[in-house]
Amino acid sequence: MLARTARTARTASALTAAVALATAGVDGGVTGRAAAASAAGTSTAAASAAGTSTAAASAAGTSTAAASTAGTSAAAGAVEHPGVVSADPVDTTPHVLDGIVNAIALVGGTVVVGGSFSEVRDAGSARVLERANLFAYDLASGRILPDFAPDPDGPVSALAAGTSGTVYAGGAFSEAGGVPAARLARLRLSDGAPVASFRAHASGGAVTSLVRHGSRLYVGGDFTRVGGVRRTALARLHAATGAVDPAFTITPGAPRGPRVKVYAMALAGDRLAVDGSFGTLDGLSRPQLGLIDVGASPAKVASWRTDVYAVACKPTFPSYVRGLDFAPDGSYFVVVTSGGPGGPGKPCDSTARFETRARGETDPTWMNHTGGDTLYSVAVTGAAVYVGGHQRWLDNPHGRDSAGPGAVARPGIGAIHPVTGKALRWNPTRTRGIGVKAFLAHRGGLLVGSDTTRLGREYHARIGMFPLP
Repeated sequence: MLARTARTARTASALTAAVALATAGVDGGVTGRAAAASAAGTSTAAASAAGTSTAAASAAGTSTAAASTAGTSAAAGAVEHPGVVSADPVDTTPHVLDGIVNAIALVGGTVVVGGSFSEVRDAGSARVLERANLFAYDLASGRILPDFAPDPDGPVSALAAGTSGTVYAGGAFSEAGGVPAARLARLRLSDGAPVASFRAHASGGAVTSLVRHGSRLYVGGDFTRVGGVRRTALARLHAATGAVDPAFTITPGAPRGPRVKVYAMALAGDRLAVDGSFGTLDGLSRPQLGLIDVGASPAKVASWRTDVYAVACKPTFPSYVRGLDFAPDGSYFVVVTSGGPGGPGKPCDSTARFETRARGETDPTWMNHTGGDTLYSVAVTGAAVYVGGHQRWLDNPHGRDSAGPGAVARPGIGAIHPVTGKALRWNPTRTRGIGVKAFLAHRGGLLVGSDTTRLGREYHARIGMFPLP
């Protein structure tokens, strides 16, 4: 714990720098770019060290994950960091007093937080505010926006930044802002009201993932229709109107469980990565993970493929892929999983890096195991691969719900070197609980959403931020 005077000065300085970077569109520093370049240029050596094979990677353009980077918005996967974030969280983030945070978006200088909760409060305040499943706060001050309280009547699982001070929200709700909004809504930050011109709705299941890029909004989940049009678990909409795009008809199939579900998506250039409970994309074998060429018209399944996730983990986890994120330059992406301990030969409870432009059957460049604990979320910044879940360890391929040879303790949150695939020294710790369900890397640091109240050995209830030093 830092001394109060020193900590206050550090927090004020960090937040000033963070907001200036986040809202000014400043590029990442030399260290981050060098790490990304090194990662792309040495992936074959890393693969050899890990005992896996890979093809040479090539840049895929800029990347976009849970939100668009247009204007001043930023999201995990779209931002390059010059180094690893501090292990000391800022003091100004508000507190979510119950439930869990599932999603975070950044719209200009406003942080939007979604999940399943009912009460929040400002840092340093005793006043409790009612906010059902969705709220927003100012990144600079941490103050909760008083007029943004759309109170969706069900959990929010996905968020994406919109234009003109709006945010897209997806989940299992049927109304938001006091009007019908079946599982999908575009809301104004100024007053929480739905944007009337956006008329999309999903039926037959929930929305679990959103990615916006320009005028296109990608929607993933376990729904069966969007806007009355048949779309199984995956759709592309016009971001302004919500109209379903007829040029995007990629259909996941062969569910690994009771139904098809897209769990996570990320976008880099002309490649959309999707993972979830499926064995095929448009009838092509893509067990739990695939890339879609969204630059083609119509969009098509890319030739990239891996059978790594065709193997079974514990029977209670028929589908076990969870979060994914692209590197800032799009040259590689990282997938995290659940599944139970499976040993070094299986991808269960693991983090794995894949090269975006690899050819033929693709193996991971490296794989890092927790040894028995689920990872839900990942954020790749070029300087580090941040992973979160309810893990106890990293570097633990031989662990069986135990610390095997070489295991390092990283309770609830950790960072992995993007080239070597080994845990970095960064170890702020977090009360484990269910786990980290949301990361958002922005130009000033890393936002973290979870279900617990201790982050970096301090009280930060369910939402916190690690600043760049």
